[in-house]
Amino acid sequence: MRRPASLTLLAALLTVLPAGAGAASKAEIDARVTGALEELYGRSAAARELSAKASGILVFPRVLKAGFGVGGEYGEGSLLVGGQPVQYYRVASASVGFQIGGQARAQVLMFMTDAALERFRSSDGWEAGVDGSIAIIEFGVGEDISTHSGTEPIVGFVFGNKGLMYNLSLEGTRFWKVTK
Repeated sequence: MRRPASLTLLAALLTVLPAGAGAASKAEIDARVTGALEELYGRSAAARELSAKASGILVFPRVLKAGFGVGGEYGEGSLLVGGQPVQYYRVASASVGFQIGGQARAQVLMFMTDAALERFRSSDGWEAGVDGSIAIIEFGVGEDISTHSGTEPIVGFVFGNKGLMYNLSLEGTRFWKVTK
């Protein structure tokens, strides 16, 4: 079976990541996850309210993205159920096109239904936009979150952008379970 070009590109990009990029320990990831959630909740009380209703929360406290014609992103995080980490994950994507620059950002996905959480947890290489649609929440001038956000099965937050590459899309991003 022939692999799609995007998977071949993604595999090539992952082999050239800096040594140790995936070497964070459970304790390091857990501390970063806590910090990312505190930052998100500090930005929006509504995000905290949504999190209380979520069946599970997947947190990637630092996702690095870079591109020069060919781009990619990578990060590590954990899935919280009942406020406790139950599994660690890696996120990665690859892209081709007009792009130059780099950034670091945090990504938080809230699974608002048990069914959406179960589909994610039972998958092997879940892909945003293919295996599930994510409603991205953008903070407005008043930092308000739409009341419709809580009715979506998966709600995503992207925040803390640092760098010169701006993209709120998670389309085509893949998530894999990792053993820590």
